[in-house]
Formats: sequence, structure tokens, C-alpha cells
Amino acid sequence: MNNETTLISLKEAIKRVDHKLQFLEAQFKELDFTKNNLTQKFEHHSKTLASQAAQDELWTAVLALKFTSVELNILYSYVIEVLICLHTHVLEKLPDLVRGLPTLASVLRRKVKNKRIRVVWESVLEECGLQEGDITALCTFFIAHGYKAEHYSARVRQMYIRDVTFMITNMVKNQALQDGLLKAVQVIEKGKAVTAPEEQKSCLKELIPLVKN
Repeated sequence: MNNETTLISLKEAIKRVDHKLQFLEAQFKELDFTKNNLTQKFEHHSKTLASQAAQDELWTAVLALKFTSVELNILYSYVIEVLICLHTHVLEKLPDLVRGLPTLASVLRRKVKNKRIRVVWESVLEECGLQEGDITALCTFFIAHGYKAEHYSARVRQMYIRDVTFMITNMVKNQALQDGLLKAVQVIEKGKAVTAPEEQKSCLKELIPLVKN
């Protein structure tokens, strides 16, 4: 009888220990889930802060540009031509969405949730040798200075400034903005490289590595 009582007590003790272990295991799983969730939130928050800091730095650099009105108009001309070029290329690849994508802003907005638009957008950027960071810089420049700038044709631009690349590298210190503007020049000059003067062809050769990198 004593042996049976001892066996029953032992089984009950084992059950209690088993229940306790299950409880502890559930707690550990919950703690592990909470830890992973907090880690993901922290990483996301860190990336958000870093992105915000980069955007703030970019805006500060754009607003601090010390160009003359003529120089600003020249840069604006390259920027607006590139943005129009990108929008045009997207519409060429998505003819059925022309009415739904009247502006580049509509493309940028809708590509976030529309995979087809996003794939085409990424394809156009790759064809032009551009990256999302370049577009951010160019759009920031456009928003900050577009309201007061005037578009100059290629002939007028060349008449005012022979070496826009030197002007950009010499006066724009923010790397993201400098890269975006240099690539904008390269994209536009590349489109007319066949008939461009020798000076512009030389300028193009210097800029091509920047786009490939």
C-alpha cells in the first residue's frame, strides 16, 4: 500500500513539474517573441532616424546652395528635363496607364502599392543609370527651387556655362545632392552625345563612370 501511495505521489509530482515546465516554456516563448518584436521595432526606428537625418541633411544642403539665378536656372533645367524624361519612359512602357499617371508624382505615389508600376520604374531608373537616392535629391531640388527657376534650352545653357560638371563638383558639397545633379547632367548630355560639341563629349566621358558606379 505504501508503495502504491508513493508511486501515485511520484506521478503527481512529475505532473506538477511537467506543468511547471510547460508554463515556463510558454513564458520563454512569449519573452522571446517580445524580444524579437522589440528588436525589429528598434531596428526600424534606427533606420527611420537615419533616413530622417539624411533627408534633413539633404534639405539643408539644397536650401543652402549659393548659386546665382543663372546657375540655378541651368541646374533646374537639367533636373526638370530628367524628371520629364523618366515620366515619359514610364508611360512608354505602360501605355494603358497613361491617363492614370499624369505626372511623375503620380508614378512615385502609385509605385509603392502597384508592383507593375514599381517594376517598370525600377527598369527605367536602371536604363538611365539612376538610383532612388538620385531621384530623392532631384525631387528635393525641384521642390525647393522650381517655383522661382526658369528653364533654359541646351543652347542657352552652353552659352552661359561651358562646364556645368565643374560648377556642381566645386559648389555642391552634399554627396547625395552632388551625385544626383551630376547624373542628371550625364543623362541629358548622353541623349545628345552624337551631335554634341567636343567639349561636351569630353565632359560626357568623365561622367559615364559616375553613372556606372
